[in-house]
Amino acid sequence: MLTADIPAAARYRDARRALRDGGRDEVVRRLESTSAEIRIKIIRMIDAAQLGHVGGDLSVTDILVTLFGAVLDVDPEHPQAPDRDRFILSKGHCAAALYSTLAWCGYFPEAELGSFMAPLSPLNGHPNRRKVPGVETNTGPLGHGFPVAVGCALAARLRGSGSRTVVVLGDGEMQEGSNWEAAMTAGHYGLSSLTAVVDRNRLQQGARTEETKALEPLDAKWAAFGWEVRTVNGHDHAALLTAFEPSTTGRPVAVVANTIKGKGVSFMEDRVEWHHKVPTSEQVRAAIKELSR
Repeated sequence: MLTADIPAAARYRDARRALRDGGRDEVVRRLESTSAEIRIKIIRMIDAAQLGHVGGDLSVTDILVTLFGAVLDVDPEHPQAPDRDRFILSKGHCAAALYSTLAWCGYFPEAELGSFMAPLSPLNGHPNRRKVPGVETNTGPLGHGFPVAVGCALAARLRGSGSRTVVVLGDGEMQEGSNWEAAMTAGHYGLSSLTAVVDRNRLQQGARTEETKALEPLDAKWAAFGWEVRTVNGHDHAALLTAFEPSTTGRPVAVVANTIKGKGVSFMEDRVEWHHKVPTSEQVRAAIKELSR
């Protein structure tokens, strides 16, 4: 099991404190800057490993940075604190984005990112809770993370805890029936401490989601299952901050975050082949140049 980077965790706590004390515009500016840095780390990790799911990593980055940077109540030095908020990345194949974010928070040293996908590395292609602090459950098989998140929210209620549970799903993943069973269960029990975020980039492996199995009207489907639904630009940090606020209705919250696969790199954006394509050295340089502007 990896262990916390104490100086990085201290910087993370200081940054969270500064965000709480600062104005909204400053919070958004810091989150935007961090997202750009995380995207560059993702490109470098995938380049070094010659493996990964770069398109989805880039689409989910702003969501992860907003959650860990300004929403979730977590402590990288105490990743098992009983009343911590729980975060689950159900679309576990986008592990590079999660690992980069966790390292930024100080859950483990940033130098470990260089071992991404290497033989015996704890930073496997899918998150492993026995190896990486901050990972609440192993994910990879789609449709598994969301039901676990429902269980976390139910457990928090039984403990009398005020902790929140947030789960991020891929939109292609919403074609899995287990997710809708989970949605129905959460709606039935009125799990208001649960937030499900759909990374709605409209692309999955090989095709557009609507060509594979249509999801629309997605917001109406969530509402029909008893959820409070919020539709948002998934790359707008200010809008995400509002969308991630607690439930106002006593129902679980579904955030449909409209995103762009490959966000931030022009030749990757909204192109299905970048689901798990690895960039060439020249493309890596071009991508980092764009993301550094």
